[in-house]
Amino acid sequence: MDINGFLQSLAADSPPQGISMLLQALWHDAKGGWHRAHEIVQAAKGNESARVHAYLHRKEGDLDNANYWHQRAGSTLPDTTLEQEWETLAVTLLNKETR
Repeated sequence: MDINGFLQSLAADSPPQGISMLLQALWHDAKGGWHRAHEIVQAAKGNESARVHAYLHRKEGDLDNANYWHQRAGSTLPDTTLEQEWETLAVTLLNKETR
């Protein structure tokens, strides 16, 4: 699946079958389900999950928590809009799945 297909999937009532937990979290976030997205990402491990976790806390407005998760991911708070950050995360995760 590419980013266009992922964006089109947002018209559905549930995330596409077979996508990763982190893509499910981004899908729920884009549908207005921040809390569901946060529940999903809390169960995930690794740098990519920490990046998605950081994004969610940045969106929430909790920059201290976002910075904490960026530190865990080995990244820094991006100088982009939330929409750009979401899309970058989605593209990165989608590309990883198609390898």
